[in-house]
Parts: sequence; C-alpha cells; structure tokens
Amino acid sequence: MKQVMNAYRKKNLDKQKLAVLRLELNYELAVLFDALQEKDEEVKVKTMRKLERIRSELIKLEAL
Repeated sequence: MKQVMNAYRKKNLDKQKLAVLRLELNYELAVLFDALQEKDEEVKVKTMRKLERIRSELIKLEAL
C-alpha cells in the first residue's frame, strides 16, 4: 500500500512540476519576444539559456 501511495504522490508532484514549468516557459517566451522586438542581445541570450534549462527539465519529466 505504501508503494501505491508513494507512486501517487510522485505522479502528483510531477504534474505540479509540469504546470510550473509550463508557466515559466510561457513567461520566458514573452520575455524573449520583447527582447527580439527591442533587439536586446543580452536579454535574448540570457532568456535562451533559461529556455534551454526548462526544455531539459521537461524532457526529464517526460522520461519518467
């Protein structure tokens, strides 16, 4: 029974993490859009790094 509960909790945590990552992804895409409009290379590069990190985390979650 403990294993079932632990699996349920882990699945629930993964869903929450996925929701947070999606929100973070949307925000960073909006920041990137603004940076591209303003031709701000520094913000563009910084945001691209954040998006790459989010992408990696999403891939890890999908693998589980």
